[in-house]
Amino acid sequence: MGEIEKQRIAALQKLLKEAGIDYYIVPTADYHNSEYVNAHFKMREFLSGFTGSAGTLVVSAKEAGLWTDGRYFVQAENELQGSGIVLYKMLEEGVPKIEEYLERNVTDGQTIGFDGRVVDAFFGKELEKTFAGKDITFVYDKDIAAQLWQDRPARPVSKLWIVSEENCGMSVADKLTKVREKMAEEGAKYLLISKLDDIMWLYNIRANDVDCNPVALSYTYVSKDKAVLFIQTEALTEEAKLHFEKSDVLCEDYDNIAEYLKTCDMRGKVWCSGADISYMLYKVVQNRTELVDKKNPTELLKAIKNPVELEHIRECYLKDSAVLTKFLFWMKENVGKVSMDERSVAAKLDSMRAKIPGFLDLSFPTISAYKANAAMAHYSATPEHFSIIEAEGLYLVDSGGQYEGGTTDVTRTIALGTVTDEMKFHFTKVACSMLRLADIKFLYGCTGRNLDIIAREPLWQCGLDYKHGTGHGIGYILNVHEGPHSLRWQYRQELPETELEEGMILSDEPGMYVQDSHGIRTENIIETVKENKNEYGQFMGFRHLTYVPIDLDIIDTQYMEASDICKLNAYHESVYNKLSPYFEGEQLEMLRKATRPI
Repeated sequence: MGEIEKQRIAALQKLLKEAGIDYYIVPTADYHNSEYVNAHFKMREFLSGFTGSAGTLVVSAKEAGLWTDGRYFVQAENELQGSGIVLYKMLEEGVPKIEEYLERNVTDGQTIGFDGRVVDAFFGKELEKTFAGKDITFVYDKDIAAQLWQDRPARPVSKLWIVSEENCGMSVADKLTKVREKMAEEGAKYLLISKLDDIMWLYNIRANDVDCNPVALSYTYVSKDKAVLFIQTEALTEEAKLHFEKSDVLCEDYDNIAEYLKTCDMRGKVWCSGADISYMLYKVVQNRTELVDKKNPTELLKAIKNPVELEHIRECYLKDSAVLTKFLFWMKENVGKVSMDERSVAAKLDSMRAKIPGFLDLSFPTISAYKANAAMAHYSATPEHFSIIEAEGLYLVDSGGQYEGGTTDVTRTIALGTVTDEMKFHFTKVACSMLRLADIKFLYGCTGRNLDIIAREPLWQCGLDYKHGTGHGIGYILNVHEGPHSLRWQYRQELPETELEEGMILSDEPGMYVQDSHGIRTENIIETVKENKNEYGQFMGFRHLTYVPIDLDIIDTQYMEASDICKLNAYHESVYNKLSPYFEGEQLEMLRKATRPI
């Protein structure tokens, strides 16, 4: 184990010496900082043997080190055995950040290298700050390791498809007009976008170049009177060509982006997001003109769903909720009677969801976690490591789909048999947390940080907490994780806050995780709506989009206030009213029982 990786690291060290590079950084990223990385871009995995979804490799003449977070410590220790690669456990006491490690080790006159296409500008600028005033050279225009990967998978490319105006509610021309208005307000003459879901939204297109995200590898450069889309030529269909011609969008080859930016008209400020664009392209622009480094205007415009999108989303969530509810009923009825394991039941749910009209793909790989496995918030069962499911304990499933009418995400935890009093206590508090947040009324101007405490308060009062955000934005036939809005309690300077607007979609997903015992998460998706307006201002609120029963077998009313019981009963009444048209016979009776008032 690890011998092949040891040889690859040695070969890379030889190449680095020949190129005059002293430290080489290999992140887990594609050219667009996508959440899911295609096999073509998994250079770090090829070199190190570590298959986790997050990690950065740093190689020098004297050692190779891999940085990853707590989700992957055990996995990384196993997969790095025999490779000679040192594991650096991020955020653990005494473990330096990558910048700190480099600052301690890199000496004047040395060179730091990386493929500038897969390192984002935010990290690149942090490196610049770290070594400001020092005699350090950055080489970022070479993919040094590429020549070692002889059988590298091809770069992904899929055919574009068009989202009709009837389905998305706004034409490309109208979207470009709004974007240009934002550019003018910012004093920017040009806008450079690398973030794939923003580009897909702007041009009403979709594809399948990134797992679970219906996007195409692309860039766009927009000016007052010109919109240029850089796309792989193989992705263009006749329908797409006509669509772009009609929308007055010019198409250029995807690989021409850097050369285009070096030679095109650039007399004025260029707006681009350093968190999303590659360091290489950032430097190309920075070397030519003044930059406006802030979030793309498309991000906020995309986050506020229009009435057409909202109509489709509501219908989509009803159908998705009905299927998940039927799956959970099946689990409860059949556990202990038929063979089940985490992977087989996930496959069953995935196949049930695939039968929903308009289904395109999963919105993320299904998290199917039994007992202690659910204590890992982002657990993933694998062919080598998964649990058999029996008629006892708790089971958690976090899943969703991509549909022609929306993108879904939902988590439920259910009892499959005997559970402990502690589990009931935790489950009940989490259910109260989710329902209290969904029921809140707030003045316009609040951000997610103002509201996050509503969900945490029932747990904080008991000295408990969950170590993840309470909610994230969700795309429309796009990425399941979408900004700029979110629900989180902690202030972080690098994460600007965004006011919650009518039409924004959010997840509401508090949880409770006990290592080696159980994990609980109850997640509904909520729509931000306007409530009444008076002399105090515009009041806002949320409406449920998810309608899936909360398992009453784990609810213990002694841990609930009277208002919590009312919220649960009201929610279950709406679940029954919304879902009953999708059920009949014995299943309808099961729905009635699952949503009975307590």
